[in-house]
Amino acid sequence: MTTIHGEVAAGFEPVREAFAANFARHGDIGAAVCVYRDGRPVVDLWGGVSDRDTGRPWARDTLQLVYSATKGATATAAHLLVQRGLLDLDAPVAKYWPEFAANGKADLPVRWLLAHQAGLVALDRPVPLAEALAWEPMVAALAAQRPLWMPGTAHGYHGRTWSWLVGEVIRRVSGRTPGRFFAEEIAAPLGLDFFIGLPSSERKRVSRMEYKQPEVDLTAAPPESIPDELREMVDAWRDPNSFSNRAFAVTDPAEIDFNSPEVQAAELPASNGIGTARGLARMYAALIGDVDGVRLFTPGTLALATAEQVSGVDQVMLVPSRFSSGYMLPTETNAMAGPKSFGHTGRGGSLGFADPEHGIAFGYVMNHVIGGPDDVRAASLVEAVRKSLA
Repeated sequence: MTTIHGEVAAGFEPVREAFAANFARHGDIGAAVCVYRDGRPVVDLWGGVSDRDTGRPWARDTLQLVYSATKGATATAAHLLVQRGLLDLDAPVAKYWPEFAANGKADLPVRWLLAHQAGLVALDRPVPLAEALAWEPMVAALAAQRPLWMPGTAHGYHGRTWSWLVGEVIRRVSGRTPGRFFAEEIAAPLGLDFFIGLPSSERKRVSRMEYKQPEVDLTAAPPESIPDELREMVDAWRDPNSFSNRAFAVTDPAEIDFNSPEVQAAELPASNGIGTARGLARMYAALIGDVDGVRLFTPGTLALATAEQVSGVDQVMLVPSRFSSGYMLPTETNAMAGPKSFGHTGRGGSLGFADPEHGIAFGYVMNHVIGGPDDVRAASLVEAVRKSLA
């Protein structure tokens, strides 16, 4: 039986119970969850092991890579620049990044990058991984790339390219890399344990991810055995030229080892943020209110940053999705606390979000990457938060 460490405030005991159940029944190996309410922590729990090969236990300060939950941190950086009058979401990207105007993109607004409307989910020619990690070659490739659909007419999850698209705008406007801007303007004032581009000094604290293989490979199953509701998605997975595959094959090789020191040290502001559940929850708490004297967004910025920009069937994920300018918004299938929530999930289970209606901010990080409909860990924790608020 996994020992659960940490504290919960009175009334939030259901979250501890759900967290323990994730280890007992739902596959957690090492994980942490944190909840803030009205700017103060009410749940701060951790448990399990951070590396099964060595037996290293998960500690209070264990760091975890959170995949696309990083996008919420990067969106926050972009909106801080908007709040300071340095970035106009309705201005053309080319105003800040002139090379981006190539191939018919001269009038494409910044807002469409953040909301996955740019049609730049993939590249005609993938960039060698080492060059992508070095930043500039990928930036040049995206500046030259033609959109794969007419920008603004549809949305599709820019799972990988979002790193360089949004990150380069932040760099051009602020004069700092997105990881450095986040560190200096967001992490430092709040004392966050969260990094986009891991310093070598922090490497020893990072938990090692493990990946659960699906029990059934639908791409190899006979067509007649595929349920009707999954047929379009499975067909896309089988097609190497589909957006669903190409969006995650923008580097050569396409598969990236996110456990590697080189990948963790690079700045990939869409996908390699590394931090604690506490860091995620504290950041979101500071977006909707005061946290120890720090508030990141004014009420006006919060309203603009979280207003819906797109909804409907996603051209990449092939399921309904909703986005503001950078944040995911609630749907029937993503776990957030209420209709006014905003945040971002990460591959395999991680989640950070805020719910201004209830004053709630939430962070969950874990090292067992599961994903898919069988992964109920984040949803069960969020449901326990709802139960605690009832």
